[in-house]
Amino acid sequence: MRAMILAAGRGERMRPLTDTLPKPLLSAAGKPLIVWHIERLVRAGIREIIINHAWLGRLIEERLGDGRRYGASISYSAERQALETAGGIAQALEFFRGEPFLVVNGDIWCEWDPAEALGRQTELAAAGLQAWLLLVPNPPHHPGGDFELQADGMLRDPATDTPQAAASRDAGAADMGGAGSHTAADAHPGARTARGAAAASGSDTRRYTYSGIGVYHPALFSGLEKDRPAPLAPLLRQAMRAGQVAGRVYEGTWIDVGTPQRLREIDCLLGARAGTASAAASPKAC
Repeated sequence: MRAMILAAGRGERMRPLTDTLPKPLLSAAGKPLIVWHIERLVRAGIREIIINHAWLGRLIEERLGDGRRYGASISYSAERQALETAGGIAQALEFFRGEPFLVVNGDIWCEWDPAEALGRQTELAAAGLQAWLLLVPNPPHHPGGDFELQADGMLRDPATDTPQAAASRDAGAADMGGAGSHTAADAHPGARTARGAAAASGSDTRRYTYSGIGVYHPALFSGLEKDRPAPLAPLLRQAMRAGQVAGRVYEGTWIDVGTPQRLREIDCLLGARAGTASAAASPKAC
């Protein structure tokens, strides 16, 4: 299986940290965020990875190289301008050779095991689905969630139940993934575990927040033009209306590392596990 890490965003909310360094290279516990992703993918047996980049992308290539030091084979998809999530994936589509693939937002922290994606890849091909999404319980700042998980494991978006609602929602849709985009996760950040967040939000447990991790079939992006910005949200909603998107809820730690404060959160978390506090997060800050 092949994977893509989305890393093309400008990281406006991380400024001034991202004025001279792309967000994926910001460190948590002494290691760049994107390296944590790469190492987790390699441990799961997913070694062929493509990374898209735009802002200061050459620094990402210089830091990671061809990936051999991590046990991976890394390719790059350079974007002259950030193409948003679906546009970035469409530009890199040939890399996946017509097979379902894993996509991970570069600006999240999640302890989910990517090895599950291997089984989901087979599931998509066998069932004729276009996407499988990993969801997380709704955080306090987003009690309504994004998508509804039905009893059969399929996802739906109640906001698109009518053609009028769908047209209105899609016309103003924010991008649903990628470092630097304003996803649902970005709007209601922080670290949380499933049970604690569900209790805090007080929301219907059947509706959840998209984590920024998904397995996609290339067919979902077949209608997009290369080199044209395109958000992911409208594609997912259209596929949901056709009954072609499945998912499940992840009951573990998930953090949207979208601001300096949340970078300190993950730095403190990892530092506490290691029994030390890194330079980015002093004991006082933690």
